[in-house]
Amino acid sequence: MIRQLFILPLFSLAAITGIQAQSHYPGQHAGKFAVPDQLQPAVYSFDLSDVRLLDGHCKQNMEREQQWLLAIDIKKLLHSFRVNAGIFDANEGGYFDIKKYGGWESLDCELRGHTTGHLLSGLALMYAQTGEPVYKAKADSIVMALSEVQTVLDQDGYLSAFPQELINRNLAGKKVWAPWYTLHKIMAGLIDQYLYCDNQQALAIVSKMGDWAYKKLQPVTPAQRTIMLRNEFGGINESFYNLYAITGKPAYQWLAAFFYHNEMLDPLKEGKDILDKKHANTYIPKLLGMTREYEIDGKGDGDSIAAFFWNTVITHHSFVTGSNSDKEKFFTPDDLSDHLTGYTGETCNVYNMLKLTRHLFTHTGDIRYADFYEKALFNHILGQQDPATGMVAYFLPMLPGAHKVYSTKENSFWCCVGTGFENHAKYGEAIYYHSNDALYVNLFIASTINWKEKGFSMKQETNFPESDTMLFTIQQAPATNLALHIRYPSWATSALVTVNGKKLPVKQAADTYITIQREWKANDKVTVVFPMALTTQATNDNPNKAAILYGPIVLAGEMGTAQMDAPAPYSNPALYNDYYTYNYHVPANLVTALSVNKNNLAASIQPVNGQPLSFKTVKEDITLRPLYDVHRERYVVYWNIK
Repeated sequence: MIRQLFILPLFSLAAITGIQAQSHYPGQHAGKFAVPDQLQPAVYSFDLSDVRLLDGHCKQNMEREQQWLLAIDIKKLLHSFRVNAGIFDANEGGYFDIKKYGGWESLDCELRGHTTGHLLSGLALMYAQTGEPVYKAKADSIVMALSEVQTVLDQDGYLSAFPQELINRNLAGKKVWAPWYTLHKIMAGLIDQYLYCDNQQALAIVSKMGDWAYKKLQPVTPAQRTIMLRNEFGGINESFYNLYAITGKPAYQWLAAFFYHNEMLDPLKEGKDILDKKHANTYIPKLLGMTREYEIDGKGDGDSIAAFFWNTVITHHSFVTGSNSDKEKFFTPDDLSDHLTGYTGETCNVYNMLKLTRHLFTHTGDIRYADFYEKALFNHILGQQDPATGMVAYFLPMLPGAHKVYSTKENSFWCCVGTGFENHAKYGEAIYYHSNDALYVNLFIASTINWKEKGFSMKQETNFPESDTMLFTIQQAPATNLALHIRYPSWATSALVTVNGKKLPVKQAADTYITIQREWKANDKVTVVFPMALTTQATNDNPNKAAILYGPIVLAGEMGTAQMDAPAPYSNPALYNDYYTYNYHVPANLVTALSVNKNNLAASIQPVNGQPLSFKTVKEDITLRPLYDVHRERYVVYWNIK
């Protein structure tokens, strides 16, 4: 049964705001939404501009990302857009004298143009996260160039680096890669430019794109729609809902509903796990659209469906790192040990799961979502980036003896490079949340938070996870009681809390929030200690195949560099999926088994003096370090435990 496409009446003119329209928080984006969310969330996000990172792993990743964002050559990036529009500029040497980007941005690749959308989002997020105008200036120049392309194309608002023929092939059910997916990235980037950088031209461009899409899809029959939706379209439904919320234009709400994919979503209503063999990054964004619909309407089954999907993925389809999929696809529920390959853990999947997690956390305030966010952020996203080059990994391989393989600056413009532009620009998005009278601390990342509406600001100093201690210093506070809710994580063996040096009794259990309520004053200090311990986490289907963790941090066994290929194997622009051609050449004598006492890991695995988060196995003499910190060498995550 095809879901009815309908238009709801507009709600009263008011504003919702938030990071990519997710948080409902009245701050940076106030006044930019014509349609208010009807959902009353349990907690609210802060604007990214309210959080500033202090020195630590996250800020260092962000700084490397800044160099990469600014190094992208706009002329190379937009070349395919200009070619598609027939824009010839003699001052630039014509069409063929420009050295073009390769790989997924090649002129013969059907996904060309997606990187531009991600770059616009990354620049917008980086501008919000840092306040530095250089990121806005670069984005402004891209938006201006895209406006020119859209005008010259003169196709009812159509804008892309490829001709409409690819869209027509999709509508006809013919083979094509993913044209709506690519348009989604461009639209999302333009929307972010409007929300974070107040770029009115970006809103005008994306609105024209929406007008074109409405005209294009109005004549599509139900049978055509069923066929075309089987092609990957990313989160374009989410973008249309956001565009509807911003403008109040019913056509965009119609478009969002048009991309409701019955075949993939209806079974979730019935509590059915049909994920086996489904392309994971095609699936996850569909739930983001449903979630935005639920937030705007304040009713319906979008929230329960998204929550069921989320729980199913993290419980039955995810590795210890919080990542999922093998060769980009979900597999039989719980069948983890059979899928420890070199192609596990697509980074785009984690990116989208974290977006969905933030939505669901604001709806409920359920600490499980904060736990997962921490797991996936520290064990996957943080270690995706190569500290030597700033390039990023498509997969996080679970194959024993594999290693991370990174993108290249000229040719490897994969989807995970695009989401990488965003991942490392928004570490501040999920550290803090708030209710009307309480501040929530969900993540232990060195940072400051400025709750402007309450006149409250605070600094968090920590070297977590190398240290188990967090120091919170109140910098400004109103003359009224405010509650501070500090997440008491499930991995902590205990909790020690002091306020201005005085020890407070901790009555809460782990996996809840420790609440401190008082009238705060400037220079009040709260110290929290959450001791960590070694644990194992077995695969769902094999109790003797297990990973080793210290607190929430996945430890990997360092296995050296024997028989590793040259540093940049992903360099052939003619092979768009060349990551599947990569052979890890794992040595036959690689150690993949450990003799440990599961009931007393400390006797089998001992810390290395003077090296935080470094351990040695007593019998095998293997060094274990955080997976996020293991680069350019082989590693083992899942061991055969003897």
